[in-house]
Parts: sequence; structure tokens; C-alpha cells
Amino acid sequence: MVSQAYQLEGFVSTLEAWGLTDVMLPFLLIFVIIFAVLEKSKLFGEEKRNINTVIALVFSLLVVIPHVTNRYPAGMDVVDILNTALPAVSIVVVAILMLLVLIGIFGHEKVFLGMTAPGWITFVSIMIILLIFGNAAGWWGSGWEVWLNRYFGSDAIAIIIMLLVFGVIIAWITGEGSREQVGAWKRMGVDFSKLFGGGK
Repeated sequence: MVSQAYQLEGFVSTLEAWGLTDVMLPFLLIFVIIFAVLEKSKLFGEEKRNINTVIALVFSLLVVIPHVTNRYPAGMDVVDILNTALPAVSIVVVAILMLLVLIGIFGHEKVFLGMTAPGWITFVSIMIILLIFGNAAGWWGSGWEVWLNRYFGSDAIAIIIMLLVFGVIIAWITGEGSREQVGAWKRMGVDFSKLFGGGK
């Protein structure tokens, strides 16, 4: 009989028992993000890789160790928030990539309310990710979800969101304007003068 450790399910279960999602992955994620930010920003000067490594290591341990020792207050465990929110964030990322492909084919030069499509995607993505992490941390509670489901139903909410998404895409495609007309924040496609009613 083949050992359970040599099967994929058994191997993953063994890693999980060792603390894959509770210790290893959160530690690596936080370490890589902090190290990359410090390297890119050069906060401590040029060629300070050793200092950046130590700081990233300390921050990662400060996040993971209280989780392992159960020292976080209720609702404030960073590792639990990450493990709850990241699967939903990955779905949002995949949806955004698919939306960017469609907009790149049909309407990436269009301007709608002072923003190009990538600018609106950036704005909406930030709001969705904030909602996901806030929900994972328990900031919003469950009252709004109960209210929406009671008065509209989950199917109606999904249909409304789908119609809004397709409506925005159609507005980008059929609207007037081009990227050359956008003023400030060109890299993000934002023109505040048009967004707030000023400008031409």
C-alpha cells in the first residue's frame, strides 16, 4: 500500500499539519511584500539588502508568532484575516484580468466620467478588496447582508451586479472621448476636472 505521504492529498494534509497556512505561507507573504517595498523604496539607502531583510523578517515574525500563541484579540488576528480574505481576493483578481482583456479588445481608449476603463477598474478593485478584507475582519457585521437578502434575494443582487458591470462596459465602449483628452493622473486614466463637473 502506498504511503499517505506520497499521495498529493496526504502531502498537502501533512504540510497543513505542519502549519502551511497558519505559519509558512503568511510568513512568506508578509516577508516578501515588506522586503520588496523596502528594496523598491530604498528607505534606508542604496544597497541595504541586509537591513531590509532583517526588518522584513522581524515584521513577519511579529505577525505570525502572536497568531500561533493565540495572543491576538478577537477579530484582530492578521493571519486569520489573510486566510479568509485572500481566496475572495484571488477571485476578484481573475475577474479583473478577464475584464481588462475585454476592455483591451473593445474599449480601452474610451473615457467615462473623467476616467478611462483601467482607472475605473483600479478604483472599483480597491473598494472591493477593502470590502473583502473588512468582511474577513468582521468590521461590517452581517446586518447589511441579511437586509439585502431579505428585500432583494441573493439571485436579484447577483443579477443587479451583473447588469451594472455590463452597463459600465457598454458605456465605455459607446461613450465619446479618448485617452488623449484625459489630463492629470494619465497613468491611471483619471481627470478630476471632468469627474467633478469642471473642465471642458
